[in-house]
Amino acid sequence: MLPAFLASLRLPNLQALDDHLIHLAGQPGWTGLRRSAAEFWYFGLKEARACLFAGLFFCAVFTMPRGGILGLPRYDLLLLVALAIQGWMVASRLETFDELKAITLFHGIGFALEAFKTSPGIHAWAYQDFAYTKVLGVPLFSGFMYAAIGSYLIQAWRLLHVRVIHHPPYWMAWTLATLIYANFFTHHFLGDIRWYLAACALGLYARSTVVFRPLDRDRRMPLLVAFVLIGFFIWLAENLSTFFRIWTYPNQLGAWSRVHVGKWSSWSLLIIMTFTIVANLKHIKERIHVPE
Repeated sequence: MLPAFLASLRLPNLQALDDHLIHLAGQPGWTGLRRSAAEFWYFGLKEARACLFAGLFFCAVFTMPRGGILGLPRYDLLLLVALAIQGWMVASRLETFDELKAITLFHGIGFALEAFKTSPGIHAWAYQDFAYTKVLGVPLFSGFMYAAIGSYLIQAWRLLHVRVIHHPPYWMAWTLATLIYANFFTHHFLGDIRWYLAACALGLYARSTVVFRPLDRDRRMPLLVAFVLIGFFIWLAENLSTFFRIWTYPNQLGAWSRVHVGKWSSWSLLIIMTFTIVANLKHIKERIHVPE
């Protein structure tokens, strides 16, 4: 396993690495624990590769000095870094223009949510540092945190040969996704219905299965489990981001404290909305089965 991995790193570019990962083939003698270890290794490798944008971006987030560099504020530098990564991925054909359109939509969705949540009347969290590229109190780099989720889903779909079986009718999925997004705004005034929405998601996606290929055999997982797992890792990233004071919640102003575990449920619901948008890309929609 390790020699094959090291050999892949010597490939001339990431496109060649992707080809290597996509066309993996197991060895005839691999059985039992050896095969399981190989599949686990390559699943982790593909997941890491799918997180390319998120990984590079958050490396910059966690290493950028809070005081900025050469007089340029941290938030502005993070915007430049994010734009450079995104431009490189498109220029390198790691993402297509159609995929870029979907990712840009996440920017708009994320910015609207951020502007509302950080507004004086709500003040759910705040970006405390100065930046030239702040609009309505929101640094423009923040949209890339939402775009990173969409980028991960798109990359993982390709690298892991993802298919979805028994996806609910699209109009139902879109209705749920719209209600999830609306609740992020309305719960401040009309009450939080996230658990009712979670119950609806449980019923709607109860039969939905995601099929993925870590090595050369298809494996299956309930789609709802995938949503919850992705939400968990985003919650971990949120804890790290607040620790480095990228943004802060009101209870973190004096000293850092763990982000409430309830945010995990919010992120899992947001993943359902994000997945619904990504699922409408033509090349992804072709591998989604909706029962008649």
